[in-house]
Amino acid sequence: MPYLSPVSQPACRKCGKEVFGDRQEYCPDCIRHKRSFDSGAALLNYNEAARHSLAAIKYKNRREYLDFYGTAMQHRFRKMIQHWQPDFLIPVPIHPSRRRQRGFNQAEELAIRLGRAWDIPVETKLLLRIRKTVPQRDLNPSERLKNLQEAFQIHPSCANGRKGEKEPRAGMPECVVLIDDIYTTGSTIEACTRVLKGAGVKEVHYLAIAIGYGT
Repeated sequence: MPYLSPVSQPACRKCGKEVFGDRQEYCPDCIRHKRSFDSGAALLNYNEAARHSLAAIKYKNRREYLDFYGTAMQHRFRKMIQHWQPDFLIPVPIHPSRRRQRGFNQAEELAIRLGRAWDIPVETKLLLRIRKTVPQRDLNPSERLKNLQEAFQIHPSCANGRKGEKEPRAGMPECVVLIDDIYTTGSTIEACTRVLKGAGVKEVHYLAIAIGYGT
């Protein structure tokens, strides 16, 4: 029977995946692919036990599992959050049609739990998902990123005042932390980060429940 496997050190200095020796600073994925986000971390390795658990949250409405994961993440990442000092937690958005079908966004539910524990506001309006993409699981990393291009955008009320305007709108947060359930190739976090930084956010980190290697 598979068991949940917490991520242990040493870990990649960029994405937080486990690496195979103290002298290895970055994982193979982060060596191969340039990352726009500043850093990130995850609670668990994405093994079979984690896969079943996270699927139960999304497809069987087992939201009580998020209480367990949220509590574990609150304690595990408290010092990291204190170091980052984010203005907001931003859950990775899902398309409105998927939200209607599922009834909730698991990343948002997790962010609410973390925000309450850390006394950090959860921002759900700044970043929007405007395009419904095909499932990511059957795509390679480059296909995943291409699949997500133009899937996210800044809410029009927060975007640049005029088309082609280079300066970001005043009041854009300095630092945010994206919250998601699973990080594998990093394509989703990368796509969100590019949109946020393009709008003027200076620093973007991420936290996830589980992390695994891309293919």
